[in-house]
Amino acid sequence: MLYVKKNSEGQIIAVRLEQADGYEEAMEKDSPEVTAFTQALANENEALTFSDLPMVRVLEDLIDMLISGGVIRFTDFPEPAQQKMLERRSMREDIHGLKLFGDDQGKVI
Repeated sequence: MLYVKKNSEGQIIAVRLEQADGYEEAMEKDSPEVTAFTQALANENEALTFSDLPMVRVLEDLIDMLISGGVIRFTDFPEPAQQKMLERRSMREDIHGLKLFGDDQGKVI
């Protein structure tokens, strides 16, 4: 059983596993209203996730630019962040270095 909070139009705006102030109405997990609410959340999260992928590349390029410009040092980042950056740089180099056609074809994947 889930407990829902609704807006003035009667649409679900929040869901909890336990009853609390403002979450008095109980609904089954598989009710059409709860399903529609969770699907809408999934769609919003999917759009955000989709936009995150290009943003990661922007941030990588920004970090590289700041490092090469001497604004920050690579060692200013915590060790786990350094490892992740090195791993991604290595993956990008591996991907961009994979040539499926000869150099004369000019196609790099």
